[in-house]
Amino acid sequence: MIVIVPLDFSENSLKALDFAISIADKRDGKITLVHVLNVAYDFASQTANILESMYIDGKKLLKETLDRYSGAEVEMDYEILEGNPSINIARLAAEREATLIVMGTQGASGIKKSLVGSTTVSVVREANCPVLVVPAQAEILQIKKVTLALEFANHEEKFIDWIVDMTRRWGLGLEILHVQTSADFKGNLAVLGMEGYLQKKYPDTVVRIHTFYASSASQGLELYLDEHDHMILVMCHQHKNLWEQIFQKSQSIEMAYHTRIPLLIMN
Repeated sequence: MIVIVPLDFSENSLKALDFAISIADKRDGKITLVHVLNVAYDFASQTANILESMYIDGKKLLKETLDRYSGAEVEMDYEILEGNPSINIARLAAEREATLIVMGTQGASGIKKSLVGSTTVSVVREANCPVLVVPAQAEILQIKKVTLALEFANHEEKFIDWIVDMTRRWGLGLEILHVQTSADFKGNLAVLGMEGYLQKKYPDTVVRIHTFYASSASQGLELYLDEHDHMILVMCHQHKNLWEQIFQKSQSIEMAYHTRIPLLIMN
């Protein structure tokens, strides 16, 4: 299990590192810290001097971070890269064949302000592996389960396999969230089919399916979040309608998060 953790040495990025250490496989897990130097100056001489200073400072802080976490029982190394942060983070993850990228959010007043327009959401778009977004207020020790939001689409099969394997590694419970916009026979049949699929493919894994009837996917997600906490919420990046509702339309979803629920985006 290879985990990439981008660091800018802020409190939020260090919270993400704490989270990464807590979920890394102690047997074969490895964490790579990555610090990206991104300077936009017109004069080459100024840029060279500034980059050299930033490189020295970054290397010093990375070494101090490794020393601080030396007792974590997880192998760690670091990389200092130069250029666009999201592109470099995604490229490093691909080169290392990373299992997961774990990042902190930048805001403190809602998932929308934490993600949209930030390096984090750019990494979600660029990366080929899952990205775990960790809010600064997330309580690592309180996480009890993983909730996977599904549309029951063909592309989700590989994500289910990945999540089942990860929940076993992390020692967390697994729940499925499905939102139906109408209580029709086809939708009910799909839920029964999913229950049978999970029982047959993962007989040793207890999975609970929550079905919410709502006028929209974002409203159903809000209803679930009102009743459940202490989780990692998993969503597929290909759920374009749900992303649009959350990031562009639904203020209530923004409030529901309160920046405390880690969000795992499957790519």
